[in-house]
Amino acid sequence: MSTSSTSLPGGTWTLGDLTVTRLGYGAMQLAGPWVMGSPADHDGALAVLREAVELGITHIDTSGAYGPRVTNELIREALHPYPESLHIATKVGAERDTDGGWPTARRPEDVRKQVHENLAILGVEALDLVNMRMGNAEGPQPDSLAESFSALVELQQEGLIRHLGVSNVTPEQVAEAQSIAPIVCVQNMYNLAHRHDDELIDRLAAEGVAYVPFFPLGGFSPLQSSALSAVAGRLDATPMSVALAWLLQRSPNILLIPGTSKVAHLRENVAGAGLSLSSEDVAELDAINI
Repeated sequence: MSTSSTSLPGGTWTLGDLTVTRLGYGAMQLAGPWVMGSPADHDGALAVLREAVELGITHIDTSGAYGPRVTNELIREALHPYPESLHIATKVGAERDTDGGWPTARRPEDVRKQVHENLAILGVEALDLVNMRMGNAEGPQPDSLAESFSALVELQQEGLIRHLGVSNVTPEQVAEAQSIAPIVCVQNMYNLAHRHDDELIDRLAAEGVAYVPFFPLGGFSPLQSSALSAVAGRLDATPMSVALAWLLQRSPNILLIPGTSKVAHLRENVAGAGLSLSSEDVAELDAINI
């Protein structure tokens, strides 16, 4: 498992037999407020997706729960028929209620229903990557994922899914999933201020499994935010740029999925992720977690 050069920051990574840019795009913000309903700027949302592909991004992250179904509908409208180089990752395990909540939906019949909905709305015969999302809004929970994940494995055996991953999980749940079937990625919350998965990232890197962090600026304390802003100011960069660049330099198996609903912001994220951090910068940033 190795990275190679590309015009985008970070090069590429191989997910099974799929080669993707380490800098991807997360589609969640394309839906309306609180990830519900249609975007205020429909054409703007389509433009962001098309710009992502024009910039060379080959990894888009989505979920049927976003909207719900809205981001998948936008992806199909903007990009179908998809370029051969473009790979779409989706998630199952949650639905949306009328209050905007995220009730779990992990029974085998729920998993099967969500996979078929993703297939139909995205307009594909097989999904490149499906992540089994566990836990809740508070984070991972120590439940067994065997029943839910095994349902995904059955769908993979039917030819409807190419590769499997897990999301919002504990290291023990990662191991449990791997005891059932191979996975190509783990998607968890991780950033400069939340380094609880450091050991897991290193283990996965050694195994050739990708790690996809979400919320690159989520959960920072005021003190930690001030420290990040101070480094960013010295480098004449935005805090987001520094956070993304740090993640890319943290480990070669880290894939990024920053989201935005604006073309200009998308371009800023791509440029910012290419920021070069010195060893002194990295040491100062690492201290933010302390």
